[in-house]
Amino acid sequence: MAVKPASELVINWHLTEACNYTCRYCYSKWHADGAGKELIHNAASSATLLAEIYRHFAPTPRNHARLGMKWQSLRLSIAGGEPLLYDREIVRIATQAKAIGFNVSLITNGSRLTRPLMAELAPQLSVLGLSLDSALPAINREIGRADRHSLVLLQEELSEIVALGRKLNPDLRLKINTVVNALNFTEDMSPLIRQLSPDKWKVLRMLPTVTSDLSIADYEFAEFVDRHTLLGNIISAEDNSDMVESYIMIDPRGRFFQNSLSGGGYRYSAPILDVGGEAAFRQINWLAKKFISRYTAEASEYMA
Repeated sequence: MAVKPASELVINWHLTEACNYTCRYCYSKWHADGAGKELIHNAASSATLLAEIYRHFAPTPRNHARLGMKWQSLRLSIAGGEPLLYDREIVRIATQAKAIGFNVSLITNGSRLTRPLMAELAPQLSVLGLSLDSALPAINREIGRADRHSLVLLQEELSEIVALGRKLNPDLRLKINTVVNALNFTEDMSPLIRQLSPDKWKVLRMLPTVTSDLSIADYEFAEFVDRHTLLGNIISAEDNSDMVESYIMIDPRGRFFQNSLSGGGYRYSAPILDVGGEAAFRQINWLAKKFISRYTAEASEYMA
């Protein structure tokens, strides 16, 4: 039986800004601020960061007391940009993280996920996340979910690659992330979701952290969610207020960062490798209760 998500504390490391898509509402844009290059390109620095993050967030009584909640395991969620633009680095980091003690997940747009790469990654992953905002090629192109040659994701091929991953790792869970915006809020994505049969479908309202382009009203987000209620309890809907200060996020240069509903970009900590995980984490706002509230099942069990 799949582990309930609330039993894990999830650390989201956005390894790169680079992406082969140009989504108009992309939030994966970070200020360099003289902080150096993306750590993904430095094997030694990446390994040191992984060790420090695990030390700071490992499920120990001391860490439970410091964060004000309990968790049973720690998951590193590898995200971007599009992380599979650097597939060799991703395989290395996923393998290192699992060896340290993390569960490992990967969030990708799927466009660079090949069968040979899936064969390497599937044994390392507990969760494969796919960012899919539309089943319609025209809508994907208008959003910006197409490469520089205007090619969009081939969904049939993706379905076959996902099936291969599940065959190689029967415990692999599939999660789909969909950003609901002004171009897709009237769409019925049920056929695509049923085809891929994810364990979880996270439906997120477009967050105007970097831009308000394609933002939607409350009732438009509600319409999208209501249209898909027949899919059952795999749906997890998150409005803008649910996302702020409820995620633990690290930017490509190894800084904790946090977003704001008021816009204006992100707030950053000092680089973790410079000041350590504990000091850096104190420099951003994160609310344990908001993290737990995203997981309604057994929520009270995980509060200290």
